[in-house]
Amino acid sequence: MANALLFLGLLAFSFSVVLAVDNSALQDFCVANPNSQVLVNGVVCKDPKLVEANDFFFSGLHQSGNTSNAVGSRVTPIAVSQIPGLNTLGISLARVDFAPWGVNPPHTHPRATEVLTVLEGKLEVGFVTSNPENRHIWKVLNKGDVFAFPIGLIHYQRNVGYGNAVAVAALSSQNPGVITIANAVFGSKPDIADQVLAKAFQLDKKVVDYLQSKF
Repeated sequence: MANALLFLGLLAFSFSVVLAVDNSALQDFCVANPNSQVLVNGVVCKDPKLVEANDFFFSGLHQSGNTSNAVGSRVTPIAVSQIPGLNTLGISLARVDFAPWGVNPPHTHPRATEVLTVLEGKLEVGFVTSNPENRHIWKVLNKGDVFAFPIGLIHYQRNVGYGNAVAVAALSSQNPGVITIANAVFGSKPDIADQVLAKAFQLDKKVVDYLQSKF
């Protein structure tokens, strides 16, 4: 009897573990329907009978992004918003253009690991591990080099060459999300209290006020 109860307990535990992972796809595709009024964790499927080739298509990745901005970089995303057919497929793409010495500022992707490939130029890349170590792991990449950024960790890229640089990133989510650290901290709406940020960053409150005015 005791053995039977032990077996049933282990069986129940194994079911709970199995059910804790994402479900496998139950159909060929689930093309996103952005016009649906239904709110779900993802995007509602378009009627499969109305699906067409353009639902899986994007044109323009060959075009350079405009890097004439404060940070000297431009990200061109190709996620579910650009290709509705990516819905439920767990993958997306981005092109990143860099002016000379341009930076893709420290940011995180809350829902995706990123694999970056340098197509042109030379990039310094890095990420920071979680507390308490906060170890900075970085490397200089040349054309054809590949680097991976683990999901959720703060990372960045910087053009360390004298010409333009281009990279393509693959991400393990249809909608990886991006949180640019400086924008989130100093540009939130409404503002985070400057007393909080002054203490957190060990800065004078006037410096915090200035940074908030910039973002």
